[in-house]
Parts: sequence; C-alpha cells; structure tokens
Amino acid sequence: MRLDILNNGYGAGTKLLFGLIRLFSRHPVPDAAKLVFYRPDFYGTRAKEFTHEAMRGPSAWSVGDRELMAAYVSTVNESAFCVSAHTATASQAYQDGPQVTAALADLDSAPVAEPLRATLRMLGKLTREGKVGAEDMRDVLATGVSPEQVQDALAVCAAFNTTNRLADAFGFEMLSPEDFEAGANYLLKRGYR
Repeated sequence: MRLDILNNGYGAGTKLLFGLIRLFSRHPVPDAAKLVFYRPDFYGTRAKEFTHEAMRGPSAWSVGDRELMAAYVSTVNESAFCVSAHTATASQAYQDGPQVTAALADLDSAPVAEPLRATLRMLGKLTREGKVGAEDMRDVLATGVSPEQVQDALAVCAAFNTTNRLADAFGFEMLSPEDFEAGANYLLKRGYR
C-alpha cells in the first residue's frame, strides 16, 4: 500500500525543490529521494550519510561492485524498485549490463571474480536468514577478501536491507527504464548525498 506522505508530506521549500528537479532533469523525483526529505532530522540526513559512506566511501570494492551488492541484496529481498535502480547503476558503473544481469540471475555461473561471488553469496545468506557464521566468513576470506572488504560489504548490506524495507513499506513507484537510467547517472556523478 502506497503511503500518501511521499506525495504530500513536505513544506513549501521542498515542494519547490522537487519542482525544480523535475523541470531541469525532465525526470520525476524518485520516491527514494522523496523519503530522505521527509523528516530529514529523524531519518533522511543520517540515511544519506550512512549510505553515501557505504557506497562511495574509501573501499577496495569498486563502485560497480558495491552497486552490484545493493542490487543483489535487493533481489534477495524482492524489492522491485531497488533492484531496478541498482541494476541500472551497477550496469553503468561496470559498463557491462549483461554481467550484472547474469550475476543477479545465477550467481554461480556469472562472469564475476570469485572474491565478489563469495561475498555476494554471504550477503545473500545474511539477508535471507538474518545471520552468518564463522564458516561463512572463512569462506569469504579464503577467496582473498580482506576483513576491511567484509566490513564494507556488510555496510552495503545494512544500508540496502533498510532501504528495501522502506521502499516496500512506502510502496515506492516504479519508474520507466529511462528514468532509472537517469537516476543511475545521477548516483554515479553525485553519490547518495
């Protein structure tokens, strides 16, 4: 059920900002952006900072890798909006849409490096089951993933498990493929701030 708050829960300044974004970008403001402007002191400001750090902060994982992690977690959660948004962003970051599609469709046969495959597998288990064990971590570390990379991947997982649930609870509206591509372009240029 879509909550009307994403359409009407803003002051005049925010409504003006959304109008300017639509005017200059020629694309609708996605519900993910609308959500961070609703009660920014409670959720939006902190969520933007945490997500930006997880997705664009210093990491041995590339931006494409982290966007694929976001798309993978979203796929496990069956969060349609987030799957589409981060599939588009990962595809642009890698400049290889078929690789992203393959990883989301069948991780075991996808053309991705083993460290990333093992990490995605671990994130999928954590997302599905809500926990991972020492053996899961040993499997990831055995592929050459560093402890810092595990921490970075877990931050992506936390950010998108939260975002997926909010997207579904608020009933984020799906965008056109062109709008998702424009959003991906924005995220790659500006990040999550």
